[in-house]
Amino acid sequence: MSNGGMRHPVVGIGEAAALYDIAPSTLRWWERQGVLPPPERVRGRRAYPDAELRRIGLAYLCCVTGAMPLAHAARVASGRERNTAWQATVREQITRLDEQAARLTAARRYLEHLLGCPDDDPVARCPVLDQDLAAHTPRGRVPEADLTAAARAARARGTAALRDENPERGPERDVTGARAGAVPCAGCGRAVARAPRGRPRTHCSPACRQRAYRARTARQRQGAGAGEHPGPAGR
Repeated sequence: MSNGGMRHPVVGIGEAAALYDIAPSTLRWWERQGVLPPPERVRGRRAYPDAELRRIGLAYLCCVTGAMPLAHAARVASGRERNTAWQATVREQITRLDEQAARLTAARRYLEHLLGCPDDDPVARCPVLDQDLAAHTPRGRVPEADLTAAARAARARGTAALRDENPERGPERDVTGARAGAVPCAGCGRAVARAPRGRPRTHCSPACRQRAYRARTARQRQGAGAGEHPGPAGR
C-alpha cells in the first residue's frame, strides 16, 4: 500500500497478517485485547511499518509459540511495561508450562503402561486395573476395597468429584471440571470456558485457533483452484 506521506515503508493488515500466517481478524482481536497498540492509519486503513511488524512477531511468539493468555501476552508485547514486570509474567508462564509438561509426561507414562494390557476388554480381565484406579484416580482416596461400597462412602463423605445429575437440568459439572457454559473447542474438542465479556471463544488456545485458520485457508486455496474465491481480507 502507498504510505500516504509516511516516512517509512508500510504494509496493510492483509500483508502484516500474511507475514505470520495468521488471519487479519487475529490482529484486530489482539489490538482490542491490548496485546498490540492501535497502528497508524493511512487513508483510513491500518498501516504497519517495520517496527510494528516486529511487534506483531513478538505478539505471535507470546500468544502462539509461548501459549500465553492474551492478558499476559499484552504485558510483554505492548511495550507498556517495564522489563522487570514483563519478565515476571514470562516466568509465571514458564511455571505454568512446567506444570503442564509434568501432567503430560505423567499422562504419557500411564498410556504407555496401558499398552501392556493384553486383554480385549481391560474392564473385564485386566489384573492391575484396580491398582491403576487406586493410584491414578480419586478412587484411591477411599479405603473401601469394593467399588460399590467405595462409591457410597465417597458420596457420604462428600469427596465425590461429581454431583448427581438433575433429570431436568442435566449434569452440573462434567468430568473435565469445565465451568458451566463451556463449549467444545472447534479445533480439538477440549472444553472452552465462556468469556466473561467480549465475543465468545471458539478455540481453547491461540495455537488451536491458528491451526484451524491454516486448515481453512488451505481449503479456500483448493476451492479457488476449482473456481471458488475466498472472501476479501477487509480493513
